[in-house]
Amino acid sequence: MLRRLALTLALCFVLPVHAAEDPAVARKLVGLDAFMTKVVQDFNVPGIGIGIVVKDKLVFAKGYGYRDYGKKLPFTPKTVVPIASNTKLFTATAAGLLVEDGKLEWDTPVRNKVPTIRFYNDALDATITLRDMLSHRTGITRHDSIWYKSALSRKELFERLKYLEPQQPMRQTFLYNNMMYAGAGYVEELASGKTWEALVQERILTPLGMTSTGFSVDDLLKHPEPGVPFTERRDSDEIYSIPYYHDDKGLGPAGSMVSNLEDLSRWVRAQLNDGKLDGKQALSASAIKETMAPSIAMVNSQLQSRGWGELLNAAYGTGRWTASYRGHLVSYHGGDLPGFHSQVSVMPQDGIGVIVLVIGDHAAPIYNPLTWTLYERMLGLSETPWMKRVLDIRVKGKAAGTESRARAGGGRVADTKPSHPLADFEGEYEHPAYGVLKILGKEGGLAFDYHTIAMPLSHFHYDRFDSPDDEREGKWSFNFLTNPQGEIDQTVISLDEAPVTFTRRVPAELKALETLRPYAGTYLTPTGGRFTVVLKEDGALGIVFPGQPFSALLPWKPRRFRSKDFPDVTYEFVSAEGKVTELKSTDPAGEDRFPRQP
Repeated sequence: MLRRLALTLALCFVLPVHAAEDPAVARKLVGLDAFMTKVVQDFNVPGIGIGIVVKDKLVFAKGYGYRDYGKKLPFTPKTVVPIASNTKLFTATAAGLLVEDGKLEWDTPVRNKVPTIRFYNDALDATITLRDMLSHRTGITRHDSIWYKSALSRKELFERLKYLEPQQPMRQTFLYNNMMYAGAGYVEELASGKTWEALVQERILTPLGMTSTGFSVDDLLKHPEPGVPFTERRDSDEIYSIPYYHDDKGLGPAGSMVSNLEDLSRWVRAQLNDGKLDGKQALSASAIKETMAPSIAMVNSQLQSRGWGELLNAAYGTGRWTASYRGHLVSYHGGDLPGFHSQVSVMPQDGIGVIVLVIGDHAAPIYNPLTWTLYERMLGLSETPWMKRVLDIRVKGKAAGTESRARAGGGRVADTKPSHPLADFEGEYEHPAYGVLKILGKEGGLAFDYHTIAMPLSHFHYDRFDSPDDEREGKWSFNFLTNPQGEIDQTVISLDEAPVTFTRRVPAELKALETLRPYAGTYLTPTGGRFTVVLKEDGALGIVFPGQPFSALLPWKPRRFRSKDFPDVTYEFVSAEGKVTELKSTDPAGEDRFPRQP
């Protein structure tokens, strides 16, 4: 109670840098401070900032709570925080500017302008457009674990698009995809000859005078008023410090930018005034218009699931949603990274914009309802009980989460043991898109290391091992599989929206050309027929029978290979006196030997 009282007193003495000077605006915001004080208390928010733009003016900007909860430093309109996915509209706008330059096209295949881009198959290569990538309608789901806490560069993320298999037909289902935005940012780099950061700085931030806006946490920390990440414990109301999320350079175009209320108000003013700011044409009006154009329709999910009908008929354009809010056109986008959450929106026909910046993961759900409440005030509409609705969800959801975790492990099969000694599970496992996962021996047990996430593993049942349920990283569960040779060969993890299979990594030396070259040559079947083992220029080794296609051999162990087509078939090259003398093939039906021909 004392902590809550101290917070209330602090809120009362935080002065706005921008207050509502227009008497008409001031009347609409009467009682807002008391309302916000209650929001901060009810939702235990470490810090929050709100900004309101009308026409071409920032009419209100104020912080509530703290930009640094630990040091009790006030949140102000100058506080710089990560805006996460509100970066996407900057990327989409930059794309529109390059379209106007003739360097990109909205609605022809991306590869027409950027031939190096590759998707999962030829059909996608010949179809996916820049608009598809920026409107989340490629049919490919998000795959966030590829980039989350990884050190992958933008180019490396771009090169992994080809491994992402579609889950839905193109242009029929909205599937949010940060990887596509990272890829689109790299497309912009290839098309412009500049880094994405340089492009956005030169074409958007500098013309708008957004001097406090940057591209990374490092940029944020250079400012005199950086926001500091704090959040609430999941099973109590304790507020605790969490690290900044730094591993976002590769993902930059999808969500790395940082800004404050004052700078974002300039961005919003340009959106409301066809790119004009301070009497100058700072941005292209047509580029802004393109981002507003609906690209894929959404279902009325809130109406269907909860009966809430205020926000209807949403569609995603590029970098923003558009919808009808109680009969008023609104465009909006949220942003979410550990510790920081944001909503930037405009009602273009009404000339109003709202910015909400929130510190605290548990408080992320308030940025939408708070935005709608502020619009209702500015429009003179009756207020929807948004905060009561989401507070009820918060209280019930928090209790349900605690109860759910208390029931974890109920499906465990007792008295089972792993099929192999623990040492047999150790090794590196990889997936072409998700990268390398390490399973390590640790203090008589196992542990995993993936990107920068490292946690111990304990035996659950059979060949399943689970991590502890971590406050920040959650609970990880690994199910190990054996190959037909009886070896621990794969592990399956539920990541993002689907299970992902990591296969035991083959040592690089077994794939080296100098290792594979001695195996190439002509071999003889038991009946006298000839076939060849071919080593291609790209390092692929395989068997070719006359008139038959190339059948790849996959490196497995020294001198031993597995069939790409039949996992229960293995091959071994036999050597004598340093020379390969025969190829031995083994399958469940028997063993065959093929002498090498001189």
